[in-house]
Amino acid sequence: MAAPASRRTSAPKKPDAKPRPEPDARDRILRAATKLIAQKGLDATSLQDIADAVGMRKPSLLWHFASKDELHRAVLDALLSRWNEALPALMRAATREDRFDAVLDETIAFFAEDPDRARLLLREALDRPDAMRALLATYASPWMAVVTESIQRGQSAGALRADVDPEAYVVMVIHLVIGNVATTGTVSMLAAARGSNGARSAGTKLPARIANEIKRVARAALMAD
Repeated sequence: MAAPASRRTSAPKKPDAKPRPEPDARDRILRAATKLIAQKGLDATSLQDIADAVGMRKPSLLWHFASKDELHRAVLDALLSRWNEALPALMRAATREDRFDAVLDETIAFFAEDPDRARLLLREALDRPDAMRALLATYASPWMAVVTESIQRGQSAGALRADVDPEAYVVMVIHLVIGNVATTGTVSMLAAARGSNGARSAGTKLPARIANEIKRVARAALMAD
């Protein structure tokens, strides 16, 4: 009689790892479109370019956005809506001297965490000034008056410089942040961080020296002596 075959013992199965949730397809399209339009401009960016960047077929992209114009509007609406939520509270709090640096850090970080936000706004302002002016009127006007009043109260209390034009000040700070973030790696490399060997390193992040100078200029322009 043949000896019984030895029983084979299989290794216990490892529990399946939980799949990572994938970003929503619409969100991925918006991110890819933001990046490409910021880099190349709207006219030089095709729907096929965006579909390729997302890894989907063009008809699938058109299921989410019926046209290039619709996608373009959605990109700007998404950016300005988020900006509209974050910036007013930050700017109002910035008029308190004890919170000024921390709040301005957050304002800079809002754009620095994704420089394409700043590049897109700058490119749109240059390429389509009339359309961008209308968008900013829609998104910025509601909170511009609130920030202006907050600065005026600080001026009345003697905490802020009496000669500051509140609206012009807000515009100046926005220009300082967006302009410097948008040109990170190009103009900003003139004052880039130095590496351990003393050479300048031109990275994609806003150099700390530039961020610190933005804060110094913004503080000196607003705070009373």
